Amino acid sequence: MISRIDLRGDALPEGTALRDLLPRAEFDVEAALEKVRPICEDVRHRGTAALIDYAERFDGVALERIRVPAAALDAALADLDPDVRAALEESIRRARIVHRAQRRTDHTTQVVPGGTVTEKWVPVERVGLYAPGGRSVYPSSVIMNVVPAQEAGVGSIALASPPQKEHGGLPHPTILAACALLGVEEVYAVGGAQAVAMFAYGTDECAPANMVTGPGNIWVAAAKRYFTGRIGIDTEAGPTEIAVLADATADPAHVAADLISQAEHDPLAAAVLVTDSAELADAVERELKPQVAAARHADERIVPALGGRQSAIVLVDGVDEGLRVVDAYGAEHLEIQTADAAAVADRVRNAGAVFVGPWSPVSLGDYAAGSNHVLPTGGCACHSSGLSVQSFLRGIHVVDYTRDALAEVTHHVVTLAEAEDLPAHGAALKARFGWEVPGK
Repeated sequence: MISRIDLRGDALPEGTALRDLLPRAEFDVEAALEKVRPICEDVRHRGTAALIDYAERFDGVALERIRVPAAALDAALADLDPDVRAALEESIRRARIVHRAQRRTDHTTQVVPGGTVTEKWVPVERVGLYAPGGRSVYPSSVIMNVVPAQEAGVGSIALASPPQKEHGGLPHPTILAACALLGVEEVYAVGGAQAVAMFAYGTDECAPANMVTGPGNIWVAAAKRYFTGRIGIDTEAGPTEIAVLADATADPAHVAADLISQAEHDPLAAAVLVTDSAELADAVERELKPQVAAARHADERIVPALGGRQSAIVLVDGVDEGLRVVDAYGAEHLEIQTADAAAVADRVRNAGAVFVGPWSPVSLGDYAAGSNHVLPTGGCACHSSGLSVQSFLRGIHVVDYTRDALAEVTHHVVTLAEAEDLPAHGAALKARFGWEVPGK
């Protein structure tokens, strides 16, 4: 059901050589880019008409307009199962606690008497958020995108989610209810690459956005790449990943359940166990069989995900070697199920999010830990962070020098300008002092 990679005995290679030994899903965004290019340009030229055509072509729905009426948002919230509403409200409450603490304050540094640099934090003016609606429906992704944007102070927030044939061409009602709970009133029944294009270019119904965030399929990822430079993006999200670093103290039933929990997302989802215990590896494999057999999405998602090239049990000589492996892998979600898990977790350098010990499973982070589940995939955790309040803020340096403070440093500026053969840079300062260089 799941393959093994044995890295015991020999010294682990460094850098790219180690990364190349580890399992990874095929996710060719560059190839998809050529297919989304004409869609994006069609939206640019035909706007809403193109979006309506693509809704019929890709989603099988005939729309008259793409914006979701306010009445539909209200109705979705009114009809929401009370237990689901309570769970969403608790998820929102916890996410706000964490993300509110991420707010940044302006800071002024006095470099010299009379010379200051202030770092001012300014929110993005308008963001377009994407909530997937393919194999599964993710109201949790609405929360994870909207809450940090709101806590950052973004003034204009719009959300797009694919139209659903079974719901009269509207996005899934749970998505709409989550929007209503969060106070998001601007919602569009648009999916895929065309949703990203709508936010990038704008249409007669939707103003252009400065930034687009949110997970999606390969077509959404390709559209984000296409528009990089025109708009800001969070990440080119690929298939979800879980890595578990475990030793003999781990409960194999827990480990198996956690691997399955991410495998049920998609046939390309990655589930990786890194362990120094062959006994644990054997026990996890035994646990997988009955748990997978009892799972709802076994045949169409879980079995192909666990059996794919992106999933494996990786055997190592010890926890230290395991840490090197998971750091090379850079998992979206990394669980530490070892003795002294907190100390081991503290040594991790590359992960989207780290889950410490047996009582902090990834599923908790997906919904109600308070953390954000929009995280880097495909090894991007080696250089990128998950979504946060910071994602929606821009740092602007404000420089304020008096005449005396400028005079004190002018000779250094002139010297460096001449060293770089940019004499006009120095001249801009000399002009302020009668073409003399103060201090010389």
